[in-house]
Amino acid sequence: MLAHTCFLKTRQSCFYGLGFFLARFEGFTDDWEQRKLGEIGSISMCRRIFKEQTSEVGDIPFYKIGTFGAEPDAFIPRGLFEEYKSKYPYPQKGDILISASGSIGRTVVFTGNNEYFQDSNIVWLKHDERLSNQFLKCFYSVVKWDGIEGSTIKRLYNDNILNTVICMPSVPEQEFIGVFFENLDYLITLHQQKYEKFLDLKKAMLYKLFPKEGETTPEIRFDGFSGEWEKRKLGELGEIITGSTPPTSIKNNYSNDGLMWVTPTDIKGSVTIDSERKLSVEGKKTARIVPKDTILVTCIASIGKNTILGREGSFNQQINCIIPYRGKYHPYFLLTESVLWSNYMKKNAGLSAMQIVNRSEFSKIITLTPSYEEQKAIGEYFSKLDQLIELNKEKLEKLKNIKSLLLDKMFV
Repeated sequence: MLAHTCFLKTRQSCFYGLGFFLARFEGFTDDWEQRKLGEIGSISMCRRIFKEQTSEVGDIPFYKIGTFGAEPDAFIPRGLFEEYKSKYPYPQKGDILISASGSIGRTVVFTGNNEYFQDSNIVWLKHDERLSNQFLKCFYSVVKWDGIEGSTIKRLYNDNILNTVICMPSVPEQEFIGVFFENLDYLITLHQQKYEKFLDLKKAMLYKLFPKEGETTPEIRFDGFSGEWEKRKLGELGEIITGSTPPTSIKNNYSNDGLMWVTPTDIKGSVTIDSERKLSVEGKKTARIVPKDTILVTCIASIGKNTILGREGSFNQQINCIIPYRGKYHPYFLLTESVLWSNYMKKNAGLSAMQIVNRSEFSKIITLTPSYEEQKAIGEYFSKLDQLIELNKEKLEKLKNIKSLLLDKMFV
């Protein structure tokens, strides 16, 4: 690891609070040089493959722009591959392949496996020893291509690439920088995998801890609980309220530090404690204010965005809420179960052009509930699981932001 082989020495600027500096490795002091990519190399691409030369199954994967970086849906014969590989340009292991059409600028590091790539749409820079591929990959992630910035052009031409200016240090420093970002990418991948595992666990436990459609008992239960769950209309679980919007034309209805007023775009996690817009004392007079632990369920357009209030607040008319009857229905259990209500609403609301479920329809939705004690056990389990999911999501986003900040600063 880099941290074990060298230390960072402060450069011109640094990011306090990120845990390290944007800096240069010890021993590197030479100025970075500006070069056009065309001064360092040329554009290469594979030989053209025609549709009639491909098949749905075969020896060698053939990647088109639509499958670049994903699973191939076409193959070419091994004999054709060996012939073209020996006669025409072919990438070397470590070369950075880049998409020149569609979502331009996507990159894939060529691993050296036997595979072939669509000509003109997938290209690479065949460069000399002055440029490290690891460093080039970093540059590609933030590059502003010459001649297309701000345009509507959907293609990256050779000249766009070759006329783009890169600022680069010596090759040894390039390699140190490249390895640093490889390590950071590896860390991001680990956190991404951990985050996705928690999401998969939640999905699996929702399936097992709640009765399947047509059944009244779940597949697994916490110790000490038995018996069938009971059918209830949502209107029996608590008070149902549809939100409202105090007139936006009256500026005095809103303030910077007033009461939380939630819209679907404010719902970013299981628990909501803040909103972009807030209500003033005047705005609260026409709002519908609800207490902490109220469940908000989006019932128009963004069906499926549900949350529980972490403090007193209000919300707009796209949302119906349930204020659970205390001691009978556990708030976090209902929030967790609201995923099932939303699935039901999507199926039924999807029959119309505009997905919408009004208060009356919402109140009549049938759900299943166990005893309060079992609700509490399930609710507390998912509350802890959601906290782990949010924690890992925050760590992942922080790492991605650190990478983005460092790359942007490095290639100013």
